[in-house]
Amino acid sequence: MLRGLRHAVVPGRMKGRQRPPLVACIAVVAALAACSNQGTLPSGAAAPVLALQANVRPRASGKIQHVVIIIQENRSVDNLFQKLPGADTRSYGYTTTGERVNLRPISLATPWDIDHSSTSFFQACNGAGSYPGTQCRMNGFNRESLTCGGLGGGPCPKDHPQYGYVPRTESQPYFDMAAQWAFGDHMFTSHFDASSFVSHQYIIAGQAESAVDYPTGLWGCDGGKTDTVDTVDLERKITGAHIQVCFDSLTLADELDTAKLSWGYYTAGVYGNGNLWNAYQAIKHIRYGPDWKTDVIRPQTRFFKDLRAGQLRTVSWITPTCENSDHAGCESLDGPSWVTSLVNAVGQSKFWNSTAIFVFWDEYGGWYDHVPPQKLDYDGLGLRVPLLIISPYAKKGHVSHVQYEHGSILRFIEDQFGLGRLAASDARATSPGPDCFDFNQRPRAFVPIKSSRDERYFLTQPLDPRPVDSE
Repeated sequence: MLRGLRHAVVPGRMKGRQRPPLVACIAVVAALAACSNQGTLPSGAAAPVLALQANVRPRASGKIQHVVIIIQENRSVDNLFQKLPGADTRSYGYTTTGERVNLRPISLATPWDIDHSSTSFFQACNGAGSYPGTQCRMNGFNRESLTCGGLGGGPCPKDHPQYGYVPRTESQPYFDMAAQWAFGDHMFTSHFDASSFVSHQYIIAGQAESAVDYPTGLWGCDGGKTDTVDTVDLERKITGAHIQVCFDSLTLADELDTAKLSWGYYTAGVYGNGNLWNAYQAIKHIRYGPDWKTDVIRPQTRFFKDLRAGQLRTVSWITPTCENSDHAGCESLDGPSWVTSLVNAVGQSKFWNSTAIFVFWDEYGGWYDHVPPQKLDYDGLGLRVPLLIISPYAKKGHVSHVQYEHGSILRFIEDQFGLGRLAASDARATSPGPDCFDFNQRPRAFVPIKSSRDERYFLTQPLDPRPVDSE
């Protein structure tokens, strides 16, 4: 079976190259949890494909026919949504020495970045107890290192720059979206390390094949055998046992294909080093299969053109360029306008009444956040990230305090379309459906969001050649 299926029953990652027991039952994905472990998959062995059943449960509301997942970069809740009415934010934090530090305004367009590797997670968490990354005190952000210079060659800032928030004048469109629809203030990453590579695997597959931090090369099968990524064991210790970044994980795309439902992954073109900011580049059967030419779509601005042509797939993922990502070090204020243009395009289309849009930031980017994550398994949870829920059925101005994670978005989609669970994260996660949506209400009319740039700007914007993230 596809390797990702084992995680529905065995949530732990492999220790080094030793793979945990696989489930050998021939059953639909939803029934995997009832199967018993029978045998192991030897290291390096190919995984046979399990035939998937198109629908394993009844569809949920029947009112959502399209889901759009907009992936932004590297912000915590305290950093990007400071003082959002009703949200759990804090305007100060503590350092390892006990110093109280007031969060200060720091622009989205910084020329420097904060380390956001597994090392930075352990530093920021500053956990108590023997198990790494648990019982987080959330007072070690001052130990995170900085990458300074950026395109502008700016010097390293002083006085705890990890403790900052984005000025409201730069992030206002996001606040307007939260006021008009719903916001999740207890959304966490499903993985403990702050790696964009791992995060993007979780939003397509619900797991990341034991990967931790980021690959050494092209972030996918194109890099060949030398393109590898480190692994983490069941005790959250980095193993030093690298695996090739070319997985055969079961993904949401596979389930959608089996159910004869459409999908599209909108991403940037090829960067200077041949890399794509594209999670499916690391999924072997998609990278070298027919979906690569039909469903992996470049550049991401094709989403606007498809929408105008009356084409919106059942599930769409949209990743940004560096310039439009909100990532520190990209020296740009365009992220909120980019997201606004996408939301407005869907809202003003014929698909509004049947669509749910999720906007989330893939990991915390090193920025301070005061809410400690729970330890749910070897890999999660990681630190808090913002979640916007946009739909004609979303509760207006609602702030959900329910705990969500990457798997929550997958679970919502699975529930809406009767699909099975992919892995441990979506099996355990709470869907935003019950708390953030009211499917008994009539669909609310779309209210356009204002921003400094619009769709026309992004359709003519030169493609930013920089990789969005190196971590």
